[in-house]
Amino acid sequence: MSQPFPTVDRSLVILHVDDDPMNLRVVEEILTAFHHRTVKVRSGPEALERLAEQAFDVVLMDIHMPRMSGIQAVERMRAFPGPARDTPVIALTADVSRHPQEYLDLGFDGYVSKPILVSRLLEAIKAAAEPKSAPVASPYRINRAV
Repeated sequence: MSQPFPTVDRSLVILHVDDDPMNLRVVEEILTAFHHRTVKVRSGPEALERLAEQAFDVVLMDIHMPRMSGIQAVERMRAFPGPARDTPVIALTADVSRHPQEYLDLGFDGYVSKPILVSRLLEAIKAAAEPKSAPVASPYRINRAV
């Protein structure tokens, strides 16, 4: 018997940052199937522009992108004035050279490896979207000190 996918009790607005159009499309299809809305951008600079213009519930950030890596984008985002800097960011990467805990030290709130499994992506999003006051025990969520 299969387990149901983890869900959030509301529709989220999610910024997805990835330089690969196929990754953007696949993740959009997954998220819209679960009633979330995605805004897709293809670079770190585009992501920073969107974050300055609009509030998001969660950001899904590819790590390896040309011009500005996901790590550089998160560093700049965390330096923003105002609430955008506290938006949860989940690292999406096929890079196995880093341990998931290292993404915490780099400013991320969660980690999902590529190729993306639907259940892991939804678990990470659910954990990131939950109120910070509630401790979350999830292998896909890295709890940052507030």
